[in-house]
Amino acid sequence: MDQKPLFENANPKLMFVFGVVTGIAVVAVLVSGSLLTVFNGGSSFKVAKAGDTAAAADAGAAAAAPTAKAPTADVPAVTAADHIRGGKDAKVVLIEYSDFQCPFCSRHHPNMKKLLDEYGDKIEWVYRHFPLSFHENAKPAAIASECANEQGKFWEFADTMFANQDSLGNDYYATVAGTLGLNTTTFKTCLTSGKYDTLIASSISAGSAAGVNGTPATFVNGQMISGAVPYDTLKGIIDQALAK
Repeated sequence: MDQKPLFENANPKLMFVFGVVTGIAVVAVLVSGSLLTVFNGGSSFKVAKAGDTAAAADAGAAAAAPTAKAPTADVPAVTAADHIRGGKDAKVVLIEYSDFQCPFCSRHHPNMKKLLDEYGDKIEWVYRHFPLSFHENAKPAAIASECANEQGKFWEFADTMFANQDSLGNDYYATVAGTLGLNTTTFKTCLTSGKYDTLIASSISAGSAAGVNGTPATFVNGQMISGAVPYDTLKGIIDQALAK
C-alpha cells in the first residue's frame, strides 16, 4: 500500500490553526532579535554591572579632543578670587574645571604643570572646582583645598591630592595640612563649617553653563578641550594661540 503524505488527511481547520501559530512564533523570534539589536545600539547584549555608570562617565571624560571646540556659553572671567598659576597678564589663559578624585584629572595635572614649567608667565593657569556627583571624596577634597587656601597653600595641597588619590579622606587632609605647616585646628574647623559649599556649587553651575559635562575640561582662551589630552596636543593649541 502506498504511503500517503503526512498532512494529506489532516483536518483543514487544524491545518489553518497550525499555520497561524507557526507564523506568530516565527515573527516573535524575529522581532525579539531586532529589539535587542535596537536597544543595544547594534552591539551584543550586555548586562550592566554595579559601577558601570561611573566608569562610563569617567571614560567619556577621558575622550581626547585633538582640537579645541567652542563652549556653549561664556566662561566666567578670571578674578582675584580664582586660583592662579603663571602670568596674570598672560596672552594665553587656561581655565581648568577639575575633580580631585577623577583619575583622568590626575593624569592631566602633570601635563598642566609641565606646560607651566615650559611657558612660565606666557600662560595663566586657573583652577576651578567641578566635583562629579559619583565621586564621594571629590567635594570634600575641594572643600579641604579651600581650607588650605585660607592659609596660602592651595596649589601645594592640590598637587598632593592628585598625587595621592587613593588616600583621599578627612584624616589624610589633616595630615597633609600638618605637613604643609598649616594650623591644623583652624583647618579642621574649616572642613566642617560648610562655608565653601556655595562657592563650589557656583563653580559647578558656571562650568555646566559653559558646556562642561565631565572632567577635566580646560578652556584655552575660551575654547574648550575635553578630557586628559596628550601633552603635545595641549602644547600645539597653546603655540597656535601664542602665534596669533
